[in-house]
Amino acid sequence: MSVSSNRPVGNRYEHDEDSPVYVISVAAQLSGMHPQTLRQYDRLGLVSPDRTLGRNRLYSLRDIARLREVQQLSSQGVNLAGIQRILDLQAQVHDMRRRLEQLQGERNSTALVVWRPDRTRRA
Repeated sequence: MSVSSNRPVGNRYEHDEDSPVYVISVAAQLSGMHPQTLRQYDRLGLVSPDRTLGRNRLYSLRDIARLREVQQLSSQGVNLAGIQRILDLQAQVHDMRRRLEQLQGERNSTALVVWRPDRTRRA
């Protein structure tokens, strides 16, 4: 899980989508699933919520969106192993796109100098 941002706004806090703030009962309600299903998905590694010092699960909005995606794929007939593979491939594509953008930025900001030896001079 990435570093999250909890910003005070007036007398309340504003959370970004990576802020682990939802206990399992609330995450289950928001995702439309039973808490035991969320525990199973955690054990299988489909969703990995943060943990408190007391080992309680805390879900972020990104985790809840992922739970909904898992639920949608499951309702389309994809088994859990297939769902894991799809999620892994999506993460790889995301990482590759980010790396490609980084490389394109580097290409646009650096000069390439090609050195060719003088072939007319022989020793």
